[in-house]
Amino acid sequence: MDWTLEVIVVPVSDVDRARDFYRDKVGFKVDIDTRVTDTMRIVQLTPPGSGCSIVIGEGIGGPDGKGSEPGSYSGLQLVVSDIKAAHAELVERGVDVSDPVEIAPGDGGTFMHFADPDGNAWAVQEYRVRATKPLYEVLRPSTADSD
Repeated sequence: MDWTLEVIVVPVSDVDRARDFYRDKVGFKVDIDTRVTDTMRIVQLTPPGSGCSIVIGEGIGGPDGKGSEPGSYSGLQLVVSDIKAAHAELVERGVDVSDPVEIAPGDGGTFMHFADPDGNAWAVQEYRVRATKPLYEVLRPSTADSD
């Protein structure tokens, strides 16, 4: 059975401000923006090419009705095939993003960072192989691995 991670709820203090940031500055697509009840609003946004979305909103805490504090997330990560191009795009859109830094040699070792208006921290990792192979192919075990 496949288990896919498809949605991450990101805690924010101002839904409109966060939606505008992720849409206009980071380039995510708004999939859903709907008010379910007077106390619940759901906004789902997806990064271009991603199978996983983020959800921001009002009244969307966990099963106990509680959510995380706005700005408390760290370690959210995006992957791109060309970090220099991604950096230029974010800078052009007005995102305060760090310069790319290679922390380990080889493909997958270069990162940059930014935060949303609440302080939720994102990393962007360069994985050049993604330009020629989608993730499912990169992760698929070869027939030699299964012997």
